[in-house]
Amino acid sequence: MALIDLLYQFWVHTEQVGKLGWFDRVFCSPSNHRVHHAVNDEYLDKNYGGVLVLWDRLFGSFRQEGTPCIYGTRGALNSWDPLWANAEVYWALLKDSWHAGNAVDKLRVWLMPPGWRPADVARRFPKPAFDLKQVSTFDPPASRTVQTFAAVQFLLLLAGVLTVLWFAATWSALSTAVWSAALGASFWALGAVLQGRISPLEVLLIEAAALSTAGSTLGVQPLYFLFKPLTMLIAIVYAAFRASRTGGITRFDALLMAALTASLVGDVLLMLPGNYFIAGLAAFLVGHLFYITLFRQGQVWFPSRLAVVGTLSFGAAMVAWLWAGLNGPVLKMAVALGAGVFMLSDSLIAINRFVQPLPLASLWVLSSYYLAQILIAHNARPAPPAR
Repeated sequence: MALIDLLYQFWVHTEQVGKLGWFDRVFCSPSNHRVHHAVNDEYLDKNYGGVLVLWDRLFGSFRQEGTPCIYGTRGALNSWDPLWANAEVYWALLKDSWHAGNAVDKLRVWLMPPGWRPADVARRFPKPAFDLKQVSTFDPPASRTVQTFAAVQFLLLLAGVLTVLWFAATWSALSTAVWSAALGASFWALGAVLQGRISPLEVLLIEAAALSTAGSTLGVQPLYFLFKPLTMLIAIVYAAFRASRTGGITRFDALLMAALTASLVGDVLLMLPGNYFIAGLAAFLVGHLFYITLFRQGQVWFPSRLAVVGTLSFGAAMVAWLWAGLNGPVLKMAVALGAGVFMLSDSLIAINRFVQPLPLASLWVLSSYYLAQILIAHNARPAPPAR
């Protein structure tokens, strides 16, 4: 690394004094690496070296920048989602591999150069030819308020990334992984708000949940005690604000806020020193009753027998497993998923307390708990009036 730094400093000096010569042509040219990120036909798969271009010259992959670089993706990602940006290409490969009729082609999809597709897949699922003139910047509409909010959030998250990178060498692998996951969730939320998929309040909700989970998992008590109640408080404010913008608080909204408030009370009781576990469970029971009343509106009891059997079977299995340790409780698919994750979170709490301690229990319990609450709060909507 010291040699690379020395070479780079030499390149910077020679560039500044206007004396670029054989050294730059053979070894270093950091400015030319941007060619690697362009979608122009002549720049594809060129200039892999970030600083040293020696290997590109040796293997014939060097291309001097000529025509202006056009940046983006040839497949039109059209998303601010950093997770999807990294997974999208693998999802496309997986679909091509799945649809390929030849077993060898199913494997070749993963080994061939970018852009290669089996002939039968390309014929059945054709993609339009790439046209450089049609490349446009993905720029969904966002208000000035959202843009300002996102800019401030990005600077804060960038500071978080630099902090993790600075201390990663001295932190444990768990600490680095947990903080990296918290940053990943926050960056996802930032992309979602810029696309109009969630509101700024929901960004704060996700970030508070991430900080609460990280604080509890890593034993950073001040973070945990601050952000655990703050997370549910933000959820309540979000539900109230959304209701106020859609015609006022209805019975549906009141039940949702009551369920979130009961969850907040349960969170606080479980945090307090002393034996408030039973009181906390009672608060969550009240919250579940509010949720049941909320989801029951406009619906018949037990519309799906299969869902009832599955839920009761899971509950019975959990009771049987916990028994020895006990001494002495129109929906969108996302809401249903949230309810299922809520059941998973409660089950993890019970297993951890009454059967055996779970490794990283706080991480699994809180992450599933917050995921459930966020899914429900974001997706729960009153059923449209019957016609």
